[in-house]
Amino acid sequence: MLRSRVLIALGAVAALALLGGAAAAGLLGHPGGAGPRTGSASPSPSPVAPAAPSGTGTPAPVPGASGSEEFTLVSGGIARTYRVHTPAGLPPEAPLVVMLHGGGGSAAVAEQYYGWDQEADREKFVVAYPDGLGPVEPAWNTGGGCCGYPARNDIDDVRFIQDMVAAIGSRIPLDDRRIYAAGISNGGIMAYTLACRTDLFAAIGPDSATMLGTCETPAPTSVIHIHGLQDTTIPFDGGTGTGPAAIDGPPVPAVIDQWRAVDRCAPATSTTAGVVTTAVGTCAEGRAVELVTIADGGHGWPGSPVKAGRSTAGGNQPSEALDATGTIWRFFAAHPKP
Repeated sequence: MLRSRVLIALGAVAALALLGGAAAAGLLGHPGGAGPRTGSASPSPSPVAPAAPSGTGTPAPVPGASGSEEFTLVSGGIARTYRVHTPAGLPPEAPLVVMLHGGGGSAAVAEQYYGWDQEADREKFVVAYPDGLGPVEPAWNTGGGCCGYPARNDIDDVRFIQDMVAAIGSRIPLDDRRIYAAGISNGGIMAYTLACRTDLFAAIGPDSATMLGTCETPAPTSVIHIHGLQDTTIPFDGGTGTGPAAIDGPPVPAVIDQWRAVDRCAPATSTTAGVVTTAVGTCAEGRAVELVTIADGGHGWPGSPVKAGRSTAGGNQPSEALDATGTIWRFFAAHPKP
């Protein structure tokens, strides 16, 4: 069972208001599958009072409870917010999926648009949706110059995610062999950063992402990566992408090869069904590294809702060829830590 490792302050925060309409595409604007922008930006980091003793304020979710709630914690001296969805009927020690929004998104947008609550209700696991920071375009500091306000201000988002998982684990019995991270765009890059800098996660599921910064001594981690071959925001073949962040990452196949080396994988085998190609490498100790490509897919979360007011040309809408949430969860469920 995961034990709390940090002091936390759990309190109620105001519910995020969602405004309709799609923003312009771009990693730190509205990155394809990031969903509509929120009506209020994530807070800029500011010092806060010392953490209240555990158990004060609004209680964290407990086993047997169900639904979604918002929480705050103090990480690195900064008040950070996140949402937790807790299905009814969890097992005695529950799996946890951390879903990381894209640049310009939010926890509330990620919960609304990507279908993880519904998947969790069916499969009985907890979902956490952390909020990135930024007064205009909330984002994650992934290293490698990305992204936006958190990168410019050297925000320790790795520590925040670790603290959040510990806070959840202090209230909900978690299976520490079944903690996972998924993310889109800047959030997908952050999932790779978490795998490079911690040994917390059994598997990660980046979508429309790449890997930035250094990854010198990563712990073996199962990986499923989903990518549209028409993505211009984070190109599959590497190089500088479109959008305000101008992400310049390595080719996705090179990232996958790096993780197959880390995980000591056998040569991959590929299958194609329509526009979807899946290349699976089985690895040591039951791990796997899987690359799923969508020939006509762009920068988005496959299977998420179509966005009003946006053209369907050039991969501007989420692909309907794949249910990314269900695909990633099935991979996660099959690949706990050894």
